[in-house]
Amino acid sequence: MARPRGSIEVVCQNPQCDFYLTEKGKDIIKRGRDAKTRRQRYYCIHCGKFFMETKGTPLFNKKLPESEIINICKHFVEKNGIRSVERLTGHHRDTIGSLLSDIAEQAEQMNSFLIHNVKLSPIECDEFWSFVKKKKRILSDHARNQILLAMRGSLPA
Repeated sequence: MARPRGSIEVVCQNPQCDFYLTEKGKDIIKRGRDAKTRRQRYYCIHCGKFFMETKGTPLFNKKLPESEIINICKHFVEKNGIRSVERLTGHHRDTIGSLLSDIAEQAEQMNSFLIHNVKLSPIECDEFWSFVKKKKRILSDHARNQILLAMRGSLPA
């Protein structure tokens, strides 16, 4: 006798699917793990597409594990510079700089991730975004707007 399927928290990430980002009526199953990153892969039965568990999140397509990204963010909250974080973590400064740029592109989602998963206070998140804005002088307009929205949203009401 087959055991019952557990609940799956993810939704379909394919924009052409009828169940794109909808919880009701979805039919998604687990289908192995990615060879490089070892992250869970999912398959939507309706559209026949595979996707990763991190698709649509700030951690999508990152080679660093989530724990390393959290560690780097904590170092930035403590006002360490890029070269200082390079020495502390052992990652190259270009990797850290590109991670900062990618985080800035999805600042609103990353802000909620930092508050809920990393357990940072809203004031620490505000300091983090002002630090990112200061250190990464070359940011796209979209990234600057995202940071402004995240900084406004991180303050307690």
